[in-house]
Amino acid sequence: MKYIIILGDGMSDRPIESLGGKTPLMAAEIPNIDSLCARGRCGKFVTVQPDMHPGSAVANLSVLGYDPALVFAGRGVLEAASMGVDLEYTDLAMRCNLICIENGKIKNHSAGHISTAESHQLIGTLNEELGSGIMKFHPGVSYRHLFVLKDGSDAISCTPPHDVPGTNFGDVMIDALKPEGNSTAALLNILILKSQEILKEHPVNLKRISEGKDAANSVWFWSPGHKPRMKTLNELYGIKGAVISAVDLVKGLGIYAGMDVIEVEGATGLYDTNYEGKAQAAIDALRGGYDFVYLHVEATDEAGHEGDVDLKIRTIEYLDRRVVRFIIEEAEKMPDDVAIAITPDHGTPCDIRTHVHDPVPFLIYHPGENPDDVTRYDETSTENGSYGTIEGDAFFRALIKK
Repeated sequence: MKYIIILGDGMSDRPIESLGGKTPLMAAEIPNIDSLCARGRCGKFVTVQPDMHPGSAVANLSVLGYDPALVFAGRGVLEAASMGVDLEYTDLAMRCNLICIENGKIKNHSAGHISTAESHQLIGTLNEELGSGIMKFHPGVSYRHLFVLKDGSDAISCTPPHDVPGTNFGDVMIDALKPEGNSTAALLNILILKSQEILKEHPVNLKRISEGKDAANSVWFWSPGHKPRMKTLNELYGIKGAVISAVDLVKGLGIYAGMDVIEVEGATGLYDTNYEGKAQAAIDALRGGYDFVYLHVEATDEAGHEGDVDLKIRTIEYLDRRVVRFIIEEAEKMPDDVAIAITPDHGTPCDIRTHVHDPVPFLIYHPGENPDDVTRYDETSTENGSYGTIEGDAFFRALIKK
C-alpha cells in the first residue's frame, strides 16, 4: 500500500454572507474530491488543541501524527532546516517576515507578496547594517525569512503578523514572558524599529511605491524556538516519505520527520503555483520507491489571509481539477493500491483573515474499503462521516492503518 495526503492549507472556512451562508468549499465545484468522498470515509479533525496557537506548524505536525505539545519548538527552526541553516541547540531561530506598515498600522503580513528577488536585496541590506557574529538574517522566499540569534531566549511572546492586520504595530511588539526573556525581547524590538529606518528609503521600496505597490518597510519576528528533537516517520511507522511544498516551514517539518524534500519548479505558494508539476512529482515519488507523499498546497491559505472569497474558491477548484483529478487517474494505474487523504491543516476564514481552532473536514479513501454515506466534501457534510471527530495521531494512523 502507498499513501498520499493532499493538504489544502487553510482550505476550510466559515459561512460567508455573500455566498448565501455557504463556505468556499461548499460553493466550489470539486467533482474529483467529491468522488473520493463518495468512495471513502470522512470526519472532522481537531488539528490544534485549544491551548495552542492555531499556526501552520502545529497543525501540520498533527496531520503527520505528531503531538505538537511534545515536539513543536517554533516555526523558525523548521524553516531553518528547509533552508539548510545549521543550528546549535542554544540558537534561537525565528520567522522573520517583511511586512507593510502604513500610518503606524500593519497593513499586511507579506509586503504585498513581495518578490523573492526584491526581498533578497532588502534582507542583504539588513544583514550589512544589523547583522553580527551573534545574529543573522537568512533570506528565504518572498516575504518569508529567517532570523537566528545565538543564545537567545524563547521566553518571549510574539504576535504573528497575519493575525493582526489593521493593528497599531506598537501594540503588538515583543514582550518577555519571564525575566530571562527581557534582553531578547528588548533586542528584537530595537531591530524592528531600526529595520524601519533602514528600509524606508531603500531603492527597492522607493521603486515599489512608485509602481503603486506596498512597501516592505519593516521586519517582523515571530514563532521563536530552539532545535527540536523528534523521531522520524520511518522510526515511528516504518515508512519512507517525501514532502512536496513551496513553503519552507512544511519542508523543514518534513526534514525533521525524516522525509526527503522534492522541489518542483514553479511552486510559489500562491494561486499561480505549479499545480500540475506538484501532482506529477507526487506520482513520480510513489512510483519511485516512496511509501508516503505529503503534498502541500499553500494557495488556499493565502487567499484566506487576503480575505479574497472568489480567489479562495478558485484555488480550491484548481486543487480539485489540477491536482486531485490527476492523482486519482494515475493512482489507479499503479500496481500498488494507493490510499488518498484530503484535509486542510486548519481553517483560515476569509471574514477574519487568520487561522482558527475549528475542526477541519477530512476524507480518507482506501481502495476496496466500504465507504460511509457522505458524498460531498465540506465542513458540514463530513460531520456525518463514520470517523466522527478525531484528534491526536488518529488521522495519520487511520490513513496508514496502524
